[in-house]
Amino acid sequence: MSETGIKFTVSEFIAVVNQTLDYAYPQVTLEGEVASFKINQNKWVFFDLKDETASLGCFMPLFQLRQPIADGMKVILTGTPKLTNWGKFSFTVQRIMPVGEGSIKKSFELLKAKLEKEGLFDPAKKRPLPPDLASVGVISSTAAAGYADFIKIINERWGGLKIKVAHTGVQGLSAADQIIRAIKYFNEQREVQIIAIIRGGGSADDLAVFNDEQLVRTIAASRIPIITGIGHEVDESLCDLAADLRGSTPSNVAQMLVPDRQAEIIHLTNNIRHLKAYLLNQIDLAINELTRLATDSQRQILSLITTTLAEISQARQTLSALNPERILKQGYAILSGRISPGSVVKITTHRQIINAEVQDVQARN
Repeated sequence: MSETGIKFTVSEFIAVVNQTLDYAYPQVTLEGEVASFKINQNKWVFFDLKDETASLGCFMPLFQLRQPIADGMKVILTGTPKLTNWGKFSFTVQRIMPVGEGSIKKSFELLKAKLEKEGLFDPAKKRPLPPDLASVGVISSTAAAGYADFIKIINERWGGLKIKVAHTGVQGLSAADQIIRAIKYFNEQREVQIIAIIRGGGSADDLAVFNDEQLVRTIAASRIPIITGIGHEVDESLCDLAADLRGSTPSNVAQMLVPDRQAEIIHLTNNIRHLKAYLLNQIDLAINELTRLATDSQRQILSLITTTLAEISQARQTLSALNPERILKQGYAILSGRISPGSVVKITTHRQIINAEVQDVQARN
């Protein structure tokens, strides 16, 4: 009897099939519903991924399961197909994430309960904003609208804040690992006083990355305080709960980090006005007291009057010198904005507001 085709041993055939699968499908993304989920020996995860007409056996190490999964959840996963030595076709999962509002909510609640029990969200562990904040590390997609809003408000409110940016993905299966690496980088470099993780609004699927267990634990373990501004005000992620501070949006984070220039000017003006009123009242009290004492010791009083009037004059000069408008009238100007070549700064004089482009910046000897 004649033979046709290629002859293999069983082991050779399995090896060739896997080599072919590796070449044809080095990484595959699948979406479906979880069924028959189980964990063996506290090390291995097994489940079936199914749709309306088919089911595929899946396998992964437990340490790679970064969000809780249960039967009935819709998930998206990446991995590679493989034929086992026992002749069973399987799918080795590398990353898995719940999709759809219901599945994401269920996974969120399961992981939230677990981490709350460990004390990961304990309010007593939260740290305040660093005093005299001068530097911030920002983790975001620099192409996102939320990042643009953050930078715009920082510059409009005060400016002068040193910003180091780590560009990362902010959604999808790979985003969590990118953000984790950025947090570790800032902690290793120790060049910033606080880390801001920001991302604008999006669907539940878009924001699901911020419920990744390893990312949440990395935020909680950061030696540098972390502030988050993820999604809209109504959105809540486990990263928000683990952070030291939480802003409702990226714009709100910017407002929390730097004061409002105009509000500070108004505050200073009010303080000067109150100080002036207090000093004038003290002057009136002093004059009244001097008048009362005039009948007792005219010479001593005249000396005291001379001294007091000199102090009054000095106080009036001090008040006048503190007036911002007087300084502007003398030809000075207020320069605000980011001082670097190519940036636009605002120059406020007594009668004008000028927007100018910085052409050159040199250190003053």
